Amino acid sequence: MVILCALNCCFMEILGGFNFSLIEIILSGVLILTFFYQLIYHTRFQNIVFQQKREKDRSDIAINKQAIPVSVIICAKDDTENLREFLPLFLDQDYAEFEVIVVNDGGNEETEDLMRDMKKVYPQLRSTFVPAGTTNLSTKKLALTLGIKAAKYDWILLSDADCYPESNQWIASMAKNFVSGVEFVLGFSPYEIKKGFVNKLITYDTLFNGLQYLGYTKHLAPYMGVGRNMAYRKEVFFRNKGFATNLHLRSGDDDLMVNYAAHKYNTTIETSPESIIWSIPEKKYLHWYYQKERHLSVSTYYKSSSKAMLLVEPVFRGLFYLSFIGLITFSIIMQHWLLTIVAGLIFLIRWIVQLVIINKSSRNFKGRKYVVSLLVLDVILPLITAWIMTFGRMGSKAKNISWK
Repeated sequence: MVILCALNCCFMEILGGFNFSLIEIILSGVLILTFFYQLIYHTRFQNIVFQQKREKDRSDIAINKQAIPVSVIICAKDDTENLREFLPLFLDQDYAEFEVIVVNDGGNEETEDLMRDMKKVYPQLRSTFVPAGTTNLSTKKLALTLGIKAAKYDWILLSDADCYPESNQWIASMAKNFVSGVEFVLGFSPYEIKKGFVNKLITYDTLFNGLQYLGYTKHLAPYMGVGRNMAYRKEVFFRNKGFATNLHLRSGDDDLMVNYAAHKYNTTIETSPESIIWSIPEKKYLHWYYQKERHLSVSTYYKSSSKAMLLVEPVFRGLFYLSFIGLITFSIIMQHWLLTIVAGLIFLIRWIVQLVIINKSSRNFKGRKYVVSLLVLDVILPLITAWIMTFGRMGSKAKNISWK
């Protein structure tokens, strides 16, 4: 409140000589406070890609120069065609020593046949399977457990069968972070760019959330990772008893592992373009909605500190838009045109900062450009999230959501 009053006094001093209403004074104070928070949020947390670049240029980030052996684990559930297309991109990585373990979730015979054929060409390929008829609520967690137990090496690098690496330097770019003290490495996994508003919604949502969890990992605390592109030590998995704490949930094999076991000092991030793992996006809104519902369903099991941390930004964003709309409305009614112009300039500055950071980050990750759509998506995505968190299948209801 003290900060709000101080900012508001400065603002009114600049616009001295006008007879402002109490509502205008309150709204202008809220607008200024939320504006400054948004500037800090975007320049500190969303700007993580270029912070990493600067630190690497200054050699402030420790880099491992030895090719530490890596076990890549890919879970596949009725993904024969995806494996046929994408698995060679994992197997053709330019890295000294690695293995790729494909876990056939469900005992698909076509997948087994494909594995036998590909092993003749790729000696580093191994496979195992989840027996058909397994009654575990989350067969993916069982599949990952089997894959990790079968892994020969200490470092586990995860992805999915419907994904593919940007380059043959994927393993190398992630593995250079395998330094002393590090137990988790979090990467980014964007969705392919397609035509249509739904795809724009998906790609922006993924970019925004990706920059957020990477930025929070760097500056505050890691709260999640994406199983399509993350690595951790095998020892961490067993030390935390695998997925024992969340076996009652169908999802959570990636973000809950990070939320429970990762912290600021044992976790690092990788943001280079070579480290990207591409994913195949949903084509229809409802399919994406259910996918997002599945992703959000486990957030209710995050640590309290993570929940509180994640609540701040959307609350300030909502207050920013509400105070802006309210201030514009009242200043027009009262014909305080200077106040209208100043509010508009504040809104414009925030939008420009977003445009620069979001689009430069998107370009780094081979993504699309956002201009007017940025304003639309910036408003509707938090509303969709709030709707899912309020009316979606959260908590115990999440057991009805499948992982595929």
